[in-house]
Amino acid sequence: MSLSSIPSVDQIKRLPKAVLHDHLDGGLRPETIIEIANEIGYLELPTQDPAELADWFQESCDSGSLVRYLETFEHTIAVMQREQDIVRVARECAVDLARDGVVYAEVRGAPELFTRAGLTLNQVIEATTEGFKQGMEQASAEGFHIRVEQLLCALRQNDHAQLIAEKVVEFREKGVVGFDIAGPEDGFPPTRQQEAFDYLRQENAHFTIHAGEAFGLPSIWQAIQMCGAERLGHGVRIIEDIDLSGEKPVLGKLASYVRDRRIPLELCPTSNLQTGAASSIETHPIGALAKLRFRVTINTDNRLMSRTSMTHEMSEVVRAFDWTLLDLQRVTINALKSAFIPFEERLAIIETIVKPGFLKIASE
Repeated sequence: MSLSSIPSVDQIKRLPKAVLHDHLDGGLRPETIIEIANEIGYLELPTQDPAELADWFQESCDSGSLVRYLETFEHTIAVMQREQDIVRVARECAVDLARDGVVYAEVRGAPELFTRAGLTLNQVIEATTEGFKQGMEQASAEGFHIRVEQLLCALRQNDHAQLIAEKVVEFREKGVVGFDIAGPEDGFPPTRQQEAFDYLRQENAHFTIHAGEAFGLPSIWQAIQMCGAERLGHGVRIIEDIDLSGEKPVLGKLASYVRDRRIPLELCPTSNLQTGAASSIETHPIGALAKLRFRVTINTDNRLMSRTSMTHEMSEVVRAFDWTLLDLQRVTINALKSAFIPFEERLAIIETIVKPGFLKIASE
């Protein structure tokens, strides 16, 4: 076997992976939701059976509507209002990712969502960091290596972005590596949070922006040119600025800029199908964008809602586009090149874990 070979699902499972776009409140174990709900007296769950609850989340999110997709988070947010529950969810997140072969992860969450029962933003952030720390230690004890960092999200429909941006700077080098805005994209342009983005740039802080998922090219343009986004959360609709009708693809000015500047696309194939950003995995823009050498990365978005994992996401892309080990290595290295940790730390993960890991699979 070589790096030009098409890998099996088992081989993909064992590959070292990196994920940049994974939501903490979108990746809970169904069993955990039920257990915490029973402890706190939350009676709104549609079922007490873990398998049925997993089915419910996936089916609710298969509607093709981003708005309905986001509504499912009411249940996960409800069981993340105590410090010990946030620690537990973060710990299990790190362990679950590690068991799937992920060696580096940036997991995002909106701290303001977890303050309904009286927690402060600082308590939420610190509990999340503690959970990731415990999860990394547990993963190590199980024989896995993973590094998990935190991104703080502001909700684009609210007015707390400046405060959350200040928390990113306050907790920099204390478990937090960057900022994001999430929530309904249509009707809430990123420029509503312009003050926060200007502040982050002045503080030399990293940030990504959800753009180009539920809304098209204007959202991407604003995120990059007005707000200065380093990465695009999703960004899948950049394909709308590429003419694929002729023998040779023709890139529009925005698509050319994104590719030329090597702006990373945090693509989430399964999630994009659920929210209607793509109609099928076979027609997902990731195939064309990778061929055109955009800086493509593969991500999970919400593992519970999409019933997915990095292994599943990679396997689906391999199946749809005949991607090889080399293709998967490229998107993994893309992700690490685009991570919000220092350059030398990114390089160390690539050189000591990712490349040797792929070569080991290729040599089997």
